[in-house]
Amino acid sequence: MSLKVSVIIPFYNEAENIALLVSSLNNFFLTNTDFQSEVIFVNDGSSDNSLELLKKETHNNYQYKIISLSKNFGSHAAIRAGLTCSSGNYIVFMYADLQDPLELIDRLFLECNNGNEIVWANRRNTENTLSERTFSKMYSSLMRKYVTKSYPEKGFDIVMFSKKVQYFLNQNIEANSSVFLQILTLGFKQTSIEYDKQKRKVGKSKWTLNKKIKLFVDSFVAFSYAPIRFVTIMGMFFFIVGIIWTGYIVTRKIIYEDIDKGWPTLISVLLIGFGLTNISLGIIAEYLWRTLDSSRKRPVFIIDEIIDYSKNE
Repeated sequence: MSLKVSVIIPFYNEAENIALLVSSLNNFFLTNTDFQSEVIFVNDGSSDNSLELLKKETHNNYQYKIISLSKNFGSHAAIRAGLTCSSGNYIVFMYADLQDPLELIDRLFLECNNGNEIVWANRRNTENTLSERTFSKMYSSLMRKYVTKSYPEKGFDIVMFSKKVQYFLNQNIEANSSVFLQILTLGFKQTSIEYDKQKRKVGKSKWTLNKKIKLFVDSFVAFSYAPIRFVTIMGMFFFIVGIIWTGYIVTRKIIYEDIDKGWPTLISVLLIGFGLTNISLGIIAEYLWRTLDSSRKRPVFIIDEIIDYSKNE
């Protein structure tokens, strides 16, 4: 029996891309003989007619399921929902905008079939906008420094992994977290390939500034103690500066008596003190909120409907 690869494709308001996506999948799997294929489309609460268009399309050469979430939970939650319904020996994430070539699936499968549990597709070049490239470069740099040194310099969006990894992810569904960093920090035998990320052909990116900021915060709070360490270091630094400054003021007062009393010094101390306190409380509050959110055990995603078209064939 040949191995099966599950391809998880989350989408949100991608009506303009649906026809091209299905056509590309049909053409790609037409000549595939190395493995059985299962495509899992995850509708992340689309408000347009993406879902209706997807159902009307003709899907050839692959089995497929359509999962609809009850609302927009975000791409990482949508991917986790797809993982719970994947039956393949290997699982890979792809995206409806087709910026990542489908040919990557063959290359990733070859590496997985050579004994690797996880295979990353690292970006070599990208045709994204300057702002997107800048964010990606900054994010990658900080992840390499504070989370894991194995994070690719130019980032990644695609990964294929085995059922062993899928089992761990399904047993540890994390809220407000990055599924990619969770996989990256698992260990297991892994390798990587490189590819050129393409420009979006139609439609607009749903990767908004708010989503970038949330991913940035989630990555640090969920996988690094750097924010708390930063608070500790800053506290120690200003404590030492305060001791030195106090000694300086007392010495000047005793020897030269040229230090005037006044409100400017008091206001400076208060501004620095309250500023640091608020920053510290904000960072600590992030951890406390996530601890509270985790203790509530609210679902990371809610599946509204699953349509398994492979059973109708």
